[in-house]
Amino acid sequence: MAKGTRPDLGATWALVPLRGLETAKTRLGGELDAEERLDLVTTMARRTLAATRDARRIAGTVLVTADPEAARLAAEYRAESLVQRIAGLNAAIREARAQAMARGATAVIVLPIDLAAVSAEAIDEVIDAAALASGGPDADCGLVVVVPDRHGDGTNVLLVAPPAVVDPAFGTGSRAAHEALAAASGARYLGLGGPLTFDVDTAEDLLASEPPA
Repeated sequence: MAKGTRPDLGATWALVPLRGLETAKTRLGGELDAEERLDLVTTMARRTLAATRDARRIAGTVLVTADPEAARLAAEYRAESLVQRIAGLNAAIREARAQAMARGATAVIVLPIDLAAVSAEAIDEVIDAAALASGGPDADCGLVVVVPDRHGDGTNVLLVAPPAVVDPAFGTGSRAAHEALAAASGARYLGLGGPLTFDVDTAEDLLASEPPA
């Protein structure tokens, strides 16, 4: 295990990537018109920002986006905003990570806006589990925590402590990619279940997320 990288969850910052209010979730275009998609994305973004604001284990939030209107939304929830300079999700997360580290972040947790059951309590549970995993005989090494999607392939939540132990690798097969990066860096890897395994990415997800009549 790599030494000198003991995890510290005491100043965990949330990184919330959002491509844009009107450009996100285009794969739902067959089910929702442009106005309905805008309403859905705005609602999900507000819910996520409210959850990070209210979570007791979150020290601060950075919303990273290519959409100035979305950036203005962050201020309503006491979050910092960052208009990304480099295209791509992983590049945006790295930019947000740099800003959080400049604010003193000792750990970061990446939270996409499309987690159907996101809440302050669910976020705190992930960080609490990470804090428990940071002890033990391998305490003096980095920590990578992943909440996968319900299919077990993607990454819904990524927590990294210290923040730069591994780079984000969101995309196809990202759960396995993050586990491999943790192993290569000498960091401990922890996979978690729970309510944050469910995201809204397709029409099937959207229907499944609707409460029964």
